[in-house]
Amino acid sequence: MIYTLRHLTRYRYGKPVRFARCALRLRPQDGDGQRVLESTLAISPTPRTRIVRRDYFGLETEAVTIDAVHSELRVEALSRVLVERPALPEPESGPSWEEVRLSALASRSLAPEAPIHFLFPSVRVPLVAEVTDYARASFPPGRSAYGGAFDLMMRIRADFRFDSKATTVQTPLAESFALRAGVCQDFAHIMIAALRGLGLPAAYVSGYLRTIPPPGRPRLRGADASHAWVAVWCGQGWIGLDPTNGIGVRDDHILVARGRDYTDVSPIDGIVSSSGSQKLRVEVDVIPEGEAMPPEVAEFERAEPEAATA
Repeated sequence: MIYTLRHLTRYRYGKPVRFARCALRLRPQDGDGQRVLESTLAISPTPRTRIVRRDYFGLETEAVTIDAVHSELRVEALSRVLVERPALPEPESGPSWEEVRLSALASRSLAPEAPIHFLFPSVRVPLVAEVTDYARASFPPGRSAYGGAFDLMMRIRADFRFDSKATTVQTPLAESFALRAGVCQDFAHIMIAALRGLGLPAAYVSGYLRTIPPPGRPRLRGADASHAWVAVWCGQGWIGLDPTNGIGVRDDHILVARGRDYTDVSPIDGIVSSSGSQKLRVEVDVIPEGEAMPPEVAEFERAEPEAATA
């Protein structure tokens, strides 16, 4: 499947901003069953400097500095991505979770994809005893690591309520777990903490999820959203699981970044020099090939690849 992606972020400030420094993580990644065909990132006002680098995990980050006085910051990422992932394994296949735990600890690799990086607590994913206890029901002795992780995903899907007003981006993991409510970021963090509490490596993945409008209804412009899920190391590679929806990751998921938690992969962060308030608006479109597109995305489709590629 080929997708055209549009991610528009707009900050509007109560008072003029004289200086801003931002880190942007908005370009989908090559690998893990996908290939970026085209990508462009437009920023207004025009930055004084733009520096692209890759972090330890291979995530492309663009650092920008803006010193023009402005009342609105607009960042629009446009990409075309081919996604072709193999079928998922049977849920109870693979080595036992006890074997996977031992092999993760015994691994000598420090490569970016090595399980050791995703085994310990991180900034947004502490180990919480109640969360570890919650996970134990999915991992009786001898069960496969993948089987237990799949069961844990389905339990989170059943036991937790999706509620965009229950939490914020800063809500601690223990609080969202106690509420049994939150959004995809919360559910991913909870599942990661549960797995790490048992000694199983788990990573936070951010990206997009294809949504299908109701029959006979048009796709609403900008109504899609960023999404988050979990990658679990099951002893024979990484497998993506989506606890918000209770599904394995296939061709409807488009990966942008993978890290230890949300702190590693936030789409935009940085600092601004201003004393006023700010309002944030985000629009996301995930458009499969063959579907109608908003005019600005159609323009991107018609552009020459040399002009559109970052």
